[in-house]
Amino acid sequence: MKILCIGRNYVDHAKELNNPLPKSPVIFIKPETALIPKNHPFHYPKFTNDLHYEVEIVLRIKKVGKHIEERFASKYISEIGIGIDFTARDLQSQLKAKGLPWEKAKGWDHSAPISQHFIPIEKFDSINDITFSLKKNGELVQKGNTKEMIFPIENLISEISSYFTLKIGDLIFTGTPAGVGSVEIGDKLEAFIGDQLMLSLTIR
Repeated sequence: MKILCIGRNYVDHAKELNNPLPKSPVIFIKPETALIPKNHPFHYPKFTNDLHYEVEIVLRIKKVGKHIEERFASKYISEIGIGIDFTARDLQSQLKAKGLPWEKAKGWDHSAPISQHFIPIEKFDSINDITFSLKKNGELVQKGNTKEMIFPIENLISEISSYFTLKIGDLIFTGTPAGVGSVEIGDKLEAFIGDQLMLSLTIR
């Protein structure tokens, strides 16, 4: 199982980090160890002083696919959940300044908590109209909708599968909207799809 992630897929988020808008999807990978085992707490990593949350819609793949056409892309998704792409922003900035890969800032152990519960794709009227949000200590900090993506879900699956064979159980983080920010020990994060609470964790 692999975790494929998309960067800069919402205009306002790219702008808030002063990044240029991409002309094709920005793809990076997190290892399986980026997931948090069930009932395991999330700990603030010791190698960063600027840990950021990034809430994202997450797709779970249900069958093997390579070079998938956009018109067939939705047939490869079994369920939709939510996740947080935690980023060591200070470390990422250092790596980007040197032209180096982001993995140490993005792919460390437990950097990608996901909802234990995923919603079957059939429950959605459209995968391109899903509202999702994140609260920090009860305050809304991020809100987005998949219709605002620069590269829609079908395009992401087609583009990713041109380079990487998709397999059963693979996860795709689809990008974060504007509003990313830092967390401190003791902060509580709650992620929602629509009004449904999907993920809750406290920074320890």
